[in-house]
Amino acid sequence: MSAIQFLREKAGALVAFVIGFSLLLFVISDLAGGRGNQSRKVKKYYEIGEIAGETVSYQDFETRVQSLVEVYKLSGLTVDETMYTTIRENIWEQMVREKILDNQYEDLGIGVSVDELDDLVLGDNPHAIVLQLFTDQSTGLFNKSYLVNFLKQIELDESARTYWLFFEDEIVNDRSNTKYNNLVSKGLYVTSKSAEFNNLLNEATVDFSFIMKNYSSIADSSITISNREIEDYYSKNKDNYKRTANRDIEYVSFDIVPSEEDSKETEMWVADNIDDFKAATDPVQFINVTADTRYDGFFVNLENVPSVLKEFVQSGDQSEVFGPYEDNGSFKIARIIEIANRPDSVQARHILLSSGTSIEAVQAIADSLVGVIKSGNESFESIAIKYSEDSGSAQLGGDLGWFEEGMMVTAFNDACFTGKKGDIVTVESEYGVHIIEILNQSKAVTKYKIGEVDRQVVASSATTQNIYSQASLFAGNYNSYDKFNNGIAELGLNKRVATAVTPDQKTLPGLESPRSLVISLFNTEEGGIILDDSQQAVFELEDKYVVAFCTKIQEEGFAPVEDVNSDIRFALIVEKKAEMIEKEFVVSDAKSKTIDALARETGLTLVDAAQTNFSSYYVAGAGNEPALIAAASASKEGVTSGPVKGNNGVFMLAVNSVVKTPAQDIELIKQNLTYTYQMRGAYEAYEALKDDAGIVDQRYKFY
Repeated sequence: MSAIQFLREKAGALVAFVIGFSLLLFVISDLAGGRGNQSRKVKKYYEIGEIAGETVSYQDFETRVQSLVEVYKLSGLTVDETMYTTIRENIWEQMVREKILDNQYEDLGIGVSVDELDDLVLGDNPHAIVLQLFTDQSTGLFNKSYLVNFLKQIELDESARTYWLFFEDEIVNDRSNTKYNNLVSKGLYVTSKSAEFNNLLNEATVDFSFIMKNYSSIADSSITISNREIEDYYSKNKDNYKRTANRDIEYVSFDIVPSEEDSKETEMWVADNIDDFKAATDPVQFINVTADTRYDGFFVNLENVPSVLKEFVQSGDQSEVFGPYEDNGSFKIARIIEIANRPDSVQARHILLSSGTSIEAVQAIADSLVGVIKSGNESFESIAIKYSEDSGSAQLGGDLGWFEEGMMVTAFNDACFTGKKGDIVTVESEYGVHIIEILNQSKAVTKYKIGEVDRQVVASSATTQNIYSQASLFAGNYNSYDKFNNGIAELGLNKRVATAVTPDQKTLPGLESPRSLVISLFNTEEGGIILDDSQQAVFELEDKYVVAFCTKIQEEGFAPVEDVNSDIRFALIVEKKAEMIEKEFVVSDAKSKTIDALARETGLTLVDAAQTNFSSYYVAGAGNEPALIAAASASKEGVTSGPVKGNNGVFMLAVNSVVKTPAQDIELIKQNLTYTYQMRGAYEAYEALKDDAGIVDQRYKFY
């Protein structure tokens, strides 16, 4: 077996998550300048980010993306758009990690030597990636001879060598991350005083009673907030009003739908094939060559035949062709291919075999197992449990229950419905080799194989061009925002609105794959019509042409005070209400009264709360009120305390009883806290470095 074939079989799944795996381990444990303004503008345009003061160019980023794509493809994985998105995200995180940590590694003297790498690959305790690649699936044991032979082969196989170097880099990165994590986490220490303080926080559990006057009991209209108060609050709490960039967009779409002429032309095309279909000596081949849909090869009973075909099928005439008829957006003609008496349904069990060096080798294993079953030395059920690779049925002895025709793949289906009860057969499908035992069959009924030549009705180029012309004319005639809205009203079009669209957003209401429109949205001024890369106002998105306007721009940074006026006003209203309620409690000399008397005097409901300590998150009858929990934990028994400003109102409380918890071992607390801090240390250190790096992510300009 070649080295690259070995990796494809052993590492396909591993490649899909190895970068994410190494990142998780870390978290938890140019266009030249100097040629004038135009060159600088072009270079700036192709900058997609900045990390720790270093710019990231589109070209560098895309080169790394494509390199990883090649690794995925070498592993036999299909790289679709979803996979591309994952790869881009992994590469970005990898570049962030490298640019942030490389200097850290250098300053701290962290590295992986050649000898250390050899030990991680060939030593007594290989890295997890090596174990994953070279573990024998049949025994579950690491096979070092596989590894040694493979490393010899890659000297002769350049593709395999490139592939292996990818894994080798991941091993080095993970090892460096582990060293850095250990350095950070082992540098954290919990003092005896910290442990004693933590112990004090939870040394008592209290039962208490409280009353609350809700903020809603005071009308908002009774509170006056001045502009000066709003500005002062904003200046003191500005960090609370950071926001990300977003845009509002409004758009109309022109659906690309077939015309009546397109429908007639499709019907005529299908009708023109009637005579050839009727004369075809191999109708299945004719269907597969001519029709939009390949022949599926399944028999159906009369009750499952489409109603439009029932009378024709019931006639049993295999020399005639029915149609054309319209069905689900297509025109079709139909012919009876075969009529037979077959079971209505079948009960069967199977053993699926798919792992092997070749299909011949798998077939040989299947033949051997069939021999064992037929000899009676071992039951079908026990062999299915041991060997079947269909995890859904293996533990049931391979039993698939009862099924009708068309529910299984063609080869499997035909084996079950053409065989007889008790047969044990092997068939090959796209999933592997199946050993099938037919357990039971229902009564035979008349069934039909129906062949259809179909052609979907689609918009012709002339129709598409006509719809594009309508969209283009609309964009030209209504090229300002006011005109845009007037045009919608005049033509009776349906306008869609999307607010707070983010730079990396991939969806818009009513549109398929609108990413190009979102990218262009962020290159458009407020109130302007959105243009694509070719400066055209009409976007083709799947089956629609779209004309759109950018109606609002919100830049990244601090929100202007006028944009958060209502939020600040609400916060100030709550503050003033709290002050008013606190004064009411003070005036009533609340602390000199029992909590029961205070409840009667104020007309507020007395609520009891039990088993509360400083670590509690929730108070029954009050909800998430950390200030109330802290006050109750610190209050003396039998004393009315407060007022306490909470999230939903102002509280007065009295502790009814205090239960001291058993004394805890200070050394054990230190150990537990140290473990917690060390678990958090590496992650929080990295997050701090990221915050300090001033990361700017503008990948949305291209993806």
